[in-house]
Amino acid sequence: MSWEDAVTETKRKLFINAQILDATGELPYAGQVLVEGNRIKKITKGSAPADGSQSVTDGTTVIDCKGATLMPGMIDSHLHLSWNNAPGIDPIQFMEVEEHMLVTMEMAKLVLDSGITSGRGAAAAKPRLDVVAKRFIDEGRYPGPRYLSAGPEITTVGGLGDSAPSHIPHEGLNLGLVVSGPEEIRRTVRTLIKYGVDTIKLNLSGETIAGVGAEETPMAEEEVAMAVQEARRRNKTLAAHARSSESIKQCVRHGIENIYHASFADEEALDMLEAAKDKHFVAPGIAWLINTSQHAEEWGIKPDSPLAIEYARELESCVETMKKMHKRGIRICIGGDYGFAWTPQGTNATDIKTYVDLLGFSPMEAIQSATKYGGEIMEMGNELGMIKEGYLADILLIDGDPIQDVGLLQQRQKILAIMKDGEFHKAPRL
Repeated sequence: MSWEDAVTETKRKLFINAQILDATGELPYAGQVLVEGNRIKKITKGSAPADGSQSVTDGTTVIDCKGATLMPGMIDSHLHLSWNNAPGIDPIQFMEVEEHMLVTMEMAKLVLDSGITSGRGAAAAKPRLDVVAKRFIDEGRYPGPRYLSAGPEITTVGGLGDSAPSHIPHEGLNLGLVVSGPEEIRRTVRTLIKYGVDTIKLNLSGETIAGVGAEETPMAEEEVAMAVQEARRRNKTLAAHARSSESIKQCVRHGIENIYHASFADEEALDMLEAAKDKHFVAPGIAWLINTSQHAEEWGIKPDSPLAIEYARELESCVETMKKMHKRGIRICIGGDYGFAWTPQGTNATDIKTYVDLLGFSPMEAIQSATKYGGEIMEMGNELGMIKEGYLADILLIDGDPIQDVGLLQQRQKILAIMKDGEFHKAPRL
């Protein structure tokens, strides 16, 4: 048995000589963390021995961190595991379901390999990909992050996700589930709940690359109301693709918790969101805007093309909007639309540095957007996203101090260990 196998199999693991970044907002401090089973059992500040630290032979494996930083696992709040790093929507949409299921599991491992230990599903490319992926991850049959599953996005005729050309109407050509009217919404939501999803997602605005204006708001008020009513009936969480100002207001009016993008929020939308800030999360998906407007030429989107120029305009609006939201205390999380060739899965932690560089976050605030607030959007805020006694042992060991350089979290070689649920996905080699 290798040393790494021994670490994986012991029920008690003690991290000593660590700098603990607990994501509560407190600066990193020297200490020790004892993990028992899948929970953090005890945290001791300074060099005093923690309970159960006597030796490896008493059933406790001791990991000498040698001054490395121990922090919570990162959480992507807008994750698409079935997006397969393809150069566009079509290669995702037209993949055979059998192949697509396997690719989804490949993406799950890739995301976990990069230190993302949890993720909130924000839409699946096919109805049951997320549901099955979550089940196989939970059963320990495939490696992947903790996951809350989604189904395909629900959209209107001609809206984002209605991909079929007008002269060839065909349900199989659509990435979303296309509905028209409250009763079709009702049946679609009930069907997704039957499939076992955790999240119901509505496409409340357009998307430039799909040929539907980002500032358009195509879903009628009564359609939104029906979706919310049916989801609430079965205790499901709602999310929305909402770039336009009016779509953000729809989210607040109807209590849709998870708002994705929100680039074009006007002052009224910001006021409404601030007044209900304890009920909502925003994940702007800013990497999509940056990379589509600036770094996608290899895949046919030149920086001076009309498409790139439109995304550059939205990026400028998004940066200013997120700065305003941050000042108002609205919870902003990392994540959004990773899974295309120019925003590949595994680079999800890029958001943390972007929040510091562009949005005015402090390093601690940016890290909390990927940890503490991530635990809250996972609906596990009392047991996930921080290094605290009694919390789930989803832990990263980082070579260096992320408070001094948040860019470390993008560098896989700097992630010395990845623990999920008390077991090492990547064991330390110290």
